[in-house]
Amino acid sequence: MACTTILVGKNATYDGSCMIARNDDSAAGSYTAKKCVVVHPQEQPKKYESVISHAIVDLPENPMRYTAVPNAVEGEGIWAACGVNEAGVGMSATETITSNPRVLGADPLVAYDPQTQTPGGIGEEDFVVLVLPYIRSAREGVLRLGSLLEKYGTYEMNGIAFSDGDEIWWMETIGGHHWIARKVPDDVYVAMPNQFGIDTFDLEDALGKQENYCCSKDLKDFIDRFHLNLSFDSEFDPRAAFGSHDDADHVYNTPRAWYIEKVLNPHTKKWEGEGADYTPESDDLPWCMSPEKKITVEDVKYVLSSTFQGTPYDPYKGYGDRSQAGMYRSIGVNRTSFLGLIQHRPDKEVLEWIAFASNAFNVMLPFYPQVSQMPAYVANTTAEVTTENFYWTSRMIAAMADASYKQSHNLIERYQNKVAAKAHEIVYKTDEKLKEITDPSQRQAICEAANEEICAMARECAQDTLGKVLFALTEQMKNAYARSDA
Repeated sequence: MACTTILVGKNATYDGSCMIARNDDSAAGSYTAKKCVVVHPQEQPKKYESVISHAIVDLPENPMRYTAVPNAVEGEGIWAACGVNEAGVGMSATETITSNPRVLGADPLVAYDPQTQTPGGIGEEDFVVLVLPYIRSAREGVLRLGSLLEKYGTYEMNGIAFSDGDEIWWMETIGGHHWIARKVPDDVYVAMPNQFGIDTFDLEDALGKQENYCCSKDLKDFIDRFHLNLSFDSEFDPRAAFGSHDDADHVYNTPRAWYIEKVLNPHTKKWEGEGADYTPESDDLPWCMSPEKKITVEDVKYVLSSTFQGTPYDPYKGYGDRSQAGMYRSIGVNRTSFLGLIQHRPDKEVLEWIAFASNAFNVMLPFYPQVSQMPAYVANTTAEVTTENFYWTSRMIAAMADASYKQSHNLIERYQNKVAAKAHEIVYKTDEKLKEITDPSQRQAICEAANEEICAMARECAQDTLGKVLFALTEQMKNAYARSDA
């Protein structure tokens, strides 16, 4: 899938949280309805079979409960996408990434062969179900998925995020069976489009103490055997070795990382004009940067909603020279399925923020994941278009607001600000209640009540906004006429 990821270390956030977030975007010309649910241990399979690759994986005993954002319509597999388990570990999978012919020739992807019915490897469809119910730290997530990749292989290149209260790890697959992972430094954020990203890597640490880096066991031999190290000096550049810098990347991928870094570090580098340090087509954009100010949940939502506003490339630019509008693939696109942000707050319950449909027009809701079920408004998405769930309501608002952008933009801004403020208010109130409660069942009941309150608030605001953007769009109909009946 075509997605955008941002990871934020705990010393770079406003409240000391580790935060991982990702837009899950459907492939071009398609839209994937999503829902947010809780998966209980008894619902977890003992033997898992992938729909795409027909890979069969035996799963461990005693899985933990976890949240997931699977496809709402059956037929193409689970695609659990992101979630938080009982141990408070978060996972987001996946960011589809790129590679190059040297890597894919040396370690071919493991695709299903329909003629011989030979199973393929595992992929985005499978990762969360195979890993999240069985891990108790972000590091464990890397090691478990790494072992599965080495055993079963994969049919696609992917980036995967793992998080807990102390650490964030980013993992990237290399060819069919190899992988690397790096712990995100506490004082930085990472901007990841659909492109191999890690730009520095310590092989000695990865094959030794594994303090900040991990990799597949034979990675050094693999690099040496197939002459993948392109550096003249002793520094190893994994992005050059394993990734791509095609012309298509300069339109589709690097502009997204460029914009995120431009927004979060506006004065650190020169991002535009003559003598710019980096441009939307730079191959050497930093994988991580220390932000100029602490990053908030709203900052993450803003950059993951971006249409490159404030630049010549914004497709909604309504003034001046529009010759470059829409020139680059923006971050907030029409076919976003959902945005998932996992926030590991110090000494408080984890929050899982969810938004559905195009981020430029939607709102993000915080949920307490340590519950027995999610509210029906986010869990009951069906194939039928209806205002009875958050996914389809969000899709309708986005389509109407886009078509009446000039008239609806202020309505969307008010909607987003109101829901964000009310969501924080409910979270603050709920956190205060939880301070005095130690009994697990009582805590769960409080969290479930908060989730229901958040959904009730969001539904009221969404219905109000839907009515307003519908009116604005109706006013733009081609058969409009100013004179009323006499």
